[in-house]
Amino acid sequence: MSDPTSSERVRELGVEFGSLAHQLDQHEYPATCEELVGSYGRAVLRFQNGEQTLEEVLSLVPEEQFNSATEARTAIFSNVSEGAIGRKGYSDRTPPALGEQSEEADESF
Repeated sequence: MSDPTSSERVRELGVEFGSLAHQLDQHEYPATCEELVGSYGRAVLRFQNGEQTLEEVLSLVPEEQFNSATEARTAIFSNVSEGAIGRKGYSDRTPPALGEQSEEADESF
């Protein structure tokens, strides 16, 4: 089985990191937002309905400092555009999410 970090296609929570996943894991922390953007800012994050560069995503939190790759990823997930959300308001649980219509009749027990 191959190491997933060596793959160019590394997807997490709907965000395609590509080789950036491995680069973030290997980066020395703590690191500032400025350092990550300086090193990897041109890396493209792809998702179902769009893409953004790391620089575009982290420009929303320019003063952040990250103590680990996990913290950097959390900032990325928190700041990607709405294109990464997929279907807004969707829930596979009942009752339907706010603003979503159910196709099934209500059941009474």
